[in-house]
Amino acid sequence: MSQPLTITKMKNMKEQRQPLTMLTAYDYPSARLAEEAGIDMILVGDSLGNVVLGYDTTIPVTLDDMVYHARSVARGAQSTFRVVDMPFMTARISREETLRGAARMMQEGHAHAVKIEGGEDIAEEVAACVRAGIPVMGHIGLTPQSVHQLGGFKVQGKWEKEAEALIRDAKALEQAGAFAVVLELVTEPLAEAITSSIGIPTIGIGAGRGVDGQVLVFHDLIQYASPYRPKRFVKTYADVGGTIREAIGQYVGDVRSGAFPEEKHAFPMESVIMKQLYGGGAAL
Repeated sequence: MSQPLTITKMKNMKEQRQPLTMLTAYDYPSARLAEEAGIDMILVGDSLGNVVLGYDTTIPVTLDDMVYHARSVARGAQSTFRVVDMPFMTARISREETLRGAARMMQEGHAHAVKIEGGEDIAEEVAACVRAGIPVMGHIGLTPQSVHQLGGFKVQGKWEKEAEALIRDAKALEQAGAFAVVLELVTEPLAEAITSSIGIPTIGIGAGRGVDGQVLVFHDLIQYASPYRPKRFVKTYADVGGTIREAIGQYVGDVRSGAFPEEKHAFPMESVIMKQLYGGGAAL
């Protein structure tokens, strides 16, 4: 699309039951490819800690990390709506810290919006950002920044009290002014119930079919990892990791065998120049 998707258009798409598509991206080439493929929204997720920086969780990812990667994505996907994660603890220390971090995402990271993990507990911070003119996407269910407190990567909303709390979280985020909310690893019936109970779009990842849109991690979608660990809620569309590994292996073999480089990969020199340099007594 020639212009970024707007928040107003997203709400209209929910009302018209037009699914929203979202994909993570962390650098210029992946953002460029996602935009060329027609994605609606790009999320510069703190999942870059896992798939790009090699951490076990998203917790070590810093605000500087997010700003750096957001700028790269902005250069690659100038015409796509871009959301950037607020990393661990940047939205919970104080309202002032939240606003300062979100402002950096908008000014330095060229984000169109920020995403904040949490529900009722961070509603005041969400409202403060919205009042300051910073669009906020919420994120409830499995919140990776709280993975240790949650006891691991577990499906959320299986039990009545847990489900009731997530519905309250979604409504609190809507009331605070969030324009959309990500539902991660939430049971399908609960995700559908949340989607029906609020007027803002829901974006699911492992939340089934009853949501307003879907988001996946770039590296999961194309198996760009080694080793790749399959996930039940992910559909993979290519094995890019295998292709890359095979190509590099062929390159290594060609260099060792002398098959690369060939004559066509080299640059010739005029014979006269060669004589002047090496055969005509020219000083070197």
